[in-house]
Amino acid sequence: MNTLLFLDFLKFTFSDIIDIFMVGVLFYFLFRLMRGTAALHIFLGLLALYLFWKVVVIFHLTLLSEILGQFVSVGIIALIIVFQPEIRQFLLFIGSKNPFKRANFLIWKEKRGKQKVKIDRIVNACQKMSQTQTGALILIAKENKMENYISTGEIINAKTSAELIETIFFKNTPLHDGALIIIQQTMVAARCILPVSQRSDIPSDMGLRHRSAIGATETADCIAIVVSEQTGAISHCCEGKITSHVTPADLKTYLETALT
Repeated sequence: MNTLLFLDFLKFTFSDIIDIFMVGVLFYFLFRLMRGTAALHIFLGLLALYLFWKVVVIFHLTLLSEILGQFVSVGIIALIIVFQPEIRQFLLFIGSKNPFKRANFLIWKEKRGKQKVKIDRIVNACQKMSQTQTGALILIAKENKMENYISTGEIINAKTSAELIETIFFKNTPLHDGALIIIQQTMVAARCILPVSQRSDIPSDMGLRHRSAIGATETADCIAIVVSEQTGAISHCCEGKITSHVTPADLKTYLETALT
């Protein structure tokens, strides 16, 4: 029996190599879409559940196998619901005019190396907006590129500048309402719409900007900075945890630590 299995393994054709390569490419781009998001952790959790179910089947634990089997049987529907944004991005990528050209660009961009975020310019802008009680919401990307959020706003693709940040959030400008997204040294988009956290433990004195900051950092690997329009207080948020009433010096120290 073992000899037959070994002989079957030796029947490795060129089509098998292509099959393995294509599956590897598929999983690579799926990983890139989910990296830095909560969806990646959910996927790993579902994968662990599936492997655990296989172990249960091998050891013939009938009752537990039946229970886990019911979860696995509806897994496709659950995946479609949970990963709807990622599936949409993947289909948009496949349906683009030159997907292979875009893939080469993404790989090249990944290998360029990360440029440091201009922390001093962001902190200076927040300090001045705090003094003038100008409301602001800034997202700084870490791993996740936040394409979902960027697509809801206005693309600006400008170098990070304290003066430009202040101008964007000035009350009479058309871009002040929404979030500014910064990736490395570039202010990519402004007036972006973010998900609002539905948690019940958020203090009542925190407004929509604070709830949006919490909601965004719950689902994406990023840092959010909020300047309150009512009090001028500065807050920073990461992974759904918000710290309020920080000084500009505290904000600078936090960003230097979190982005290193």
